[in-house]
Amino acid sequence: MSEPTAADVERFIAQGLRCEHLQVEGDGRHFFATIVSTEFAGLTRIARHQRVYAALGDRMREQIHALSMKTLTPAEWAQALSSAAAPAAGHHS
Repeated sequence: MSEPTAADVERFIAQGLRCEHLQVEGDGRHFFATIVSTEFAGLTRIARHQRVYAALGDRMREQIHALSMKTLTPAEWAQALSSAAAPAAGHHS
């Protein structure tokens, strides 16, 4: 069985989990995913990861050797984006 690409992993997750934003990077063995879904609302980080593993099913054991992920609700994602875009306090040019 060939190693999955980042696009494959992205597609696998999207097939099993409704995502508002999904980005996967990786080299065929190790992947990092940023996953934004309303389905994460009210779930702990562990429960969110379990939800992603459930979406991946057997592929997680058979094809994907390592998956790191950041799992966010749309509100958490918006907050993260606005925090990243805000200039550092007290920074003067």
